Amino acid sequence: MFYLWHEQLSRLFGPFNVLRYVSFRVVAATTTALVITWILYPGFIRRLQRLQIGEVIRSDGPASHARKSGTPTMGGTLMVVSILSSVLLWGDLANPYVLLTGAITLVFAAIGFTDDSLKLARRKGLRARTKLGAQVLVTFAVFATYLRFEAWGFDTYLYFPFLRADHYFLWIPWWAYAVFATVVVVGFSNAVNLADGLDGLAIGPTITATGTFLILAYISGAVINRMPLSEYLLVPRVEGAYELSVVCASLIGAGIGFLWYNAAPAQVFMGDVGSLSLGATLGTIAVFTKNEFLSVIVGGVFVLEAVSVIMQTTSFKLTGRRVFRMAPIHHHFEQQGVPETRIVIRFWIISILLSLVALASLKVR
Repeated sequence: MFYLWHEQLSRLFGPFNVLRYVSFRVVAATTTALVITWILYPGFIRRLQRLQIGEVIRSDGPASHARKSGTPTMGGTLMVVSILSSVLLWGDLANPYVLLTGAITLVFAAIGFTDDSLKLARRKGLRARTKLGAQVLVTFAVFATYLRFEAWGFDTYLYFPFLRADHYFLWIPWWAYAVFATVVVVGFSNAVNLADGLDGLAIGPTITATGTFLILAYISGAVINRMPLSEYLLVPRVEGAYELSVVCASLIGAGIGFLWYNAAPAQVFMGDVGSLSLGATLGTIAVFTKNEFLSVIVGGVFVLEAVSVIMQTTSFKLTGRRVFRMAPIHHHFEQQGVPETRIVIRFWIISILLSLVALASLKVR
C-alpha cells in the first residue's frame, strides 16, 4: 500500500522516497510482522485457552508428548494475519507474484483452519483425500489460469541447480508446468505440516528457508547499475519477482515472533492453519523465482520428513515391516531416547547448512 503511494508521499515529505526501495521495505515488513506477533501473541494465547482450543495428542505418539495435551493450537492464524497485513502495508499490490502468493497463502490457511476446527469439534479433521484434493484443485487453478492468460512474460522453462541458466534449461507446455508447480506447492505444504511435531521444529527451518528464498527472489529480479543481478550470477531472471522479498521478510518477522512462544516448552502450536499455509507460501515462492529443484535443498529438512513417512508407509504395506521406529523421522529419534530439544536444534543446524549449500550454487554456476 505504501509503495503505491510513495510518489505522492515523497512530494509531501522527501524522505518518504525510501518507500520505492525494496531493501527498505524488506526491513519494514520484517519489523512490522515481528511487532504484530510479539505484542499480540500473549493475548491471543489467553484467548485460545479461554476457548479451550487445545492440542489433541495422538494416542499412538511418543509417551513424552502427553504433557503437551491442552496446549493452545491454531496459533498459525495470527502468523498468517501478521504476514498478510505486513505485505499489504509494504508490498507492491500491483505485482501479480505478490498477489498470487498471498492468495495461495490465504486459501491454504483456510483449509488448515477448517481441518483444525473439525479436529477440535469432533476429534477428527478433514479426510486426507478431501484436504489434499482441495489443495491440488486450488493450486492448479491458480497456476493454470495465470500461465494461460498472464502478460508478464513468465516462462515455462525448468532450470537446474549448479548449472548456468543461460545454457541448461528445459521447456515444457504451460499445462505441464501448472501440474509441476502444483506438485511443488502441495508437496512443500504437506512436508512442513509433517515436520510440525516438536516444539520449534517446523518454524526454525521455515525461517531459514525463507531467508534463503528472500535472497534468491531479490537476485532474480533486481537490477544494480543497469545490470540484472541474475545475468551476473547466471540464474533465471524473473521480472518483478524481487517484490517477493517483501513477502519473505514478512514471513521471517512473523516466524520469529511465533518462535518466541513456540520454543520448548511451547506455549502455543501453529496447527495446520500455520504449517499448511507457510509451506504453500514457500513452495509458491520457489516456483515464481524459478527455484523449484533448488527448493529440495533449501527445504531439505522438510523433504527428509516427507520421505521418511513415504518410506515407512510403503515398507509396511509391502512387507509388513517398519523402516523407522516411528515416522516422521523426528519421532524415530525420540524413540531412540534423543532429547526433544537436541533433535530440534540439530535439525535447525542441518537446515542452515543446506541453505548455505543452496546459496553456494549461485557461484558454482
